Amino acid sequence: MQWLIIAMVILAIDQLSKYWISVNFLLDQAFPVTSFFNIFFTYNTGAAFSFLAKANGWQEWLFGGIAAFISLAIIYWLYSAPPGRKLAKFSLMLILGGAIGNLIDRAIYGYVRDFLDFYWNNFSLLLYSHFPAFNFADSAVCVGAMFLIIEVFRRDY
Repeated sequence: MQWLIIAMVILAIDQLSKYWISVNFLLDQAFPVTSFFNIFFTYNTGAAFSFLAKANGWQEWLFGGIAAFISLAIIYWLYSAPPGRKLAKFSLMLILGGAIGNLIDRAIYGYVRDFLDFYWNNFSLLLYSHFPAFNFADSAVCVGAMFLIIEVFRRDY
């Protein structure tokens, strides 16, 4: 149960940040913060970093189903995992909190609220001068996945 607190904190930060953005910004409104970062409120019907955002709606069900399945699998693994494995458990709680945060958005709105917009002047990465907007949940999932990969390599080699 103590590990689930981490997921709940991630979920709370994610939902509070999305709520604050949606109350204080208009859709597609940008607020420059630095020379490489904007707060830019947008909707994303795709996956992380706008993957499949232009599909015709089927992706919302697919990503919602995947997030629900992964969330249940993580909770099952958490309770059946051997003692120890703290980095793996921490990683999975980051992923769980982020997955549930975006699942809540999909269930309520049919899209995910994104607002973190990083860019580098005229530099183009894969034809983008701006990296696709994302949110706190996306960040938690990515950091959790990175830690999980580190844990796998640390354990196996």
